[in-house]
Amino acid sequence: RLMPELPMFDDEDLKSYGDEEEESALSPPAALMSVLATQELLLENILECIPVGEFAVIQPLSDEFCLVLGYLLTWKLTLTFFKAASSQLRVLYSQYLRRTKSLNKLLYHLFRLMPENPVFSGPTSEVPNKDTKTFFTEELNLDVK
Repeated sequence: RLMPELPMFDDEDLKSYGDEEEESALSPPAALMSVLATQELLLENILECIPVGEFAVIQPLSDEFCLVLGYLLTWKLTLTFFKAASSQLRVLYSQYLRRTKSLNKLLYHLFRLMPENPVFSGPTSEVPNKDTKTFFTEELNLDVK
């Protein structure tokens, strides 16, 4: 609920970033970036032996599952923050993510976490002859219970 309101505090300081000759960057909230950096290191340790193109099997409710879920939820918060920011702020934030290589790390991790066959095994109420449901065609409930 709070993430969409945070960019407005950076809007006030936006004018000071346009005067520099070098490419400017502005960090999203420091606490969020600190958590993300820590999670990137932990995830790299978990996935270090898995090359891109192969996928990691993470058992539900294991320690690794909790770390991966936390990492993905942190990115969800980051993207919510980006969505609420003005286009000028998005440029500055994206420069920061480019410099820290966080977006590259996200894609690298996603391609190792994505299942080979993303078939949705949740409850289905469809006729058996219809197309197979996948994680890309169905909305998932990510609420923590």
